[in-house]
Amino acid sequence: MKKVVIFILTLALAIGLTAGQAFSQAKVLKISNGINEQHPSYLGNKRFGEILNAKLPGKYNVQVYANSQLGDDVRATEAVRMGTLEMVTTSASPLTGLVPEFNVFDLPFIIPSEKAADAIFDGPIGAKLAAALEKKGIKLLAYYENGFRQLTNSARPVKSPADLKGLKIRTMQNPIHLEAFRAMGANPTPMPFSEVFTAMQQKTIDGQENPIPTIWLSKFYEVQKYVSLTGHVYGPHIMLIGKKLWDSFPAGDQQIIAAAAQESAVYQRALNRKMNKDFVENLRKAGTTVIELTPEQHKAFVDACASVYTTWEPKIGKALLDEFRATVSKAK
Repeated sequence: MKKVVIFILTLALAIGLTAGQAFSQAKVLKISNGINEQHPSYLGNKRFGEILNAKLPGKYNVQVYANSQLGDDVRATEAVRMGTLEMVTTSASPLTGLVPEFNVFDLPFIIPSEKAADAIFDGPIGAKLAAALEKKGIKLLAYYENGFRQLTNSARPVKSPADLKGLKIRTMQNPIHLEAFRAMGANPTPMPFSEVFTAMQQKTIDGQENPIPTIWLSKFYEVQKYVSLTGHVYGPHIMLIGKKLWDSFPAGDQQIIAAAAQESAVYQRALNRKMNKDFVENLRKAGTTVIELTPEQHKAFVDACASVYTTWEPKIGKALLDEFRATVSKAK
């Protein structure tokens, strides 16, 4: 009996060592992510790794790094392009220097619904933008979503552009966002995301704008009294891999990796949308005043941003904007 037990233990150890050795020999795919470990995009990346390992056991070792550990979105995206980092999941902004058409995602109110977003990402427009990016040395694997950006502040309920007058609102260092918030009457104040909570706590700024999952998971409700569901920008999170690295994979592996990325995107979007609904209720329960705009109130914000299109349509391209509008119209 003792010999049998020893044999079983020895066999289990051998199998474990073999599996461990196989995984250590796997191709490491590091994914940089700027958000925390609770965010749907991080969880989507983890899901991608699980799917890939199930389909190609031991061949690829997907490692996801949150909180900009491998650099912010701009640096990580450039590292992927240069081949010093395998993958990144980023907002569209770092891509605009390579493919100016990606600026379209930052235009205020251009995507009015999740259904419209899916039609953009999963249709001809998404494919065209991906093809343009590929020429710049980056392969687009999937469109995740960051979602609709909403406004928070500690000063007063914001139901109209007039209510924004004079408020210091933190935005990204993004020229379209800056122009849009000036058009809506605010004083946009760019700063690194890592500094936002403290700045709001110390009243250096009055508020900020981000999707609901980010607002809740970052605990902004502790220093912000009001949330206005403006939905002023819908942003994607985009999963990218270096083109040179991608081209080095066998064709069969490319198909499996691409399918795993798309499957993880379906999971990520569904999770993001569930969190969006759940966290609005969480904010209410936490004592935050959540302001839902009437159609007329929403239109006032849309109208205030008309000048942004005058500036940016020639830079992005009228044909792309027309295609966007046509796709959105069909998705209604």
